[in-house]
Amino acid sequence: MAATLEEAKAYLRIEDAAEDALITRLIVTATTLCEQFIGQVLIARTVMETVAASGEWRRLRTTPVRAITKVEGVSITGVPIVLPVDSYAIDIDARSDGWVRVPGSGRAVVIVEAGISADAAGLPDPLRQGILRLVAHLYAHRDEADEEGPPAAVVALWRPWRRMRLR
Repeated sequence: MAATLEEAKAYLRIEDAAEDALITRLIVTATTLCEQFIGQVLIARTVMETVAASGEWRRLRTTPVRAITKVEGVSITGVPIVLPVDSYAIDIDARSDGWVRVPGSGRAVVIVEAGISADAAGLPDPLRQGILRLVAHLYAHRDEADEEGPPAAVVALWRPWRRMRLR
C-alpha cells in the first residue's frame, strides 16, 4: 500500500480501531486508482506480462521497469518454453520503459520488477498526499449514491506523474 493505516487514520482524525478494515480497503482502492490514473506501478513488485513473439521490439505496458528478470516462450498449448539467452533481447530505456524482442511467432511471458519506489516512504509526496486525500474523500462519501468522483486536488497532485500511451 502507498500509505499506512496509521497515516490514513491520522489524516482522517480517527483514533479507534473500529473502522480499520474499511480504511485499509480504501487505501488499497485509492492506491489502485492512482496507479491506473498515472499509468505506473507505485511500489516495486513483480509483474508478469505477455507479449507477441514476432522478432520486433515490443514495449512493455508495465512501467517504470526496474529490471527484466525472465523471458519465456509459450507454446500453442500454453506450455512454457525455455528460451536460450541469446535468442531474445531486452532493454530498459531512459524513461524506464521495458522493451523485449522475441523471435518466432506466438507469445512470450516477460517477468519484470517495476515500481516508482521500493516502498511507500520513497514515493513522491504529491502521490502520497493525493492517495490520502482520496481515502478521505471515499471515507466521507461512502454512503452517497450520486457521488461525483474524486476531488480536483487529487487529479492535480497526480497529473505530473501521468504517463499515457497512444497505440
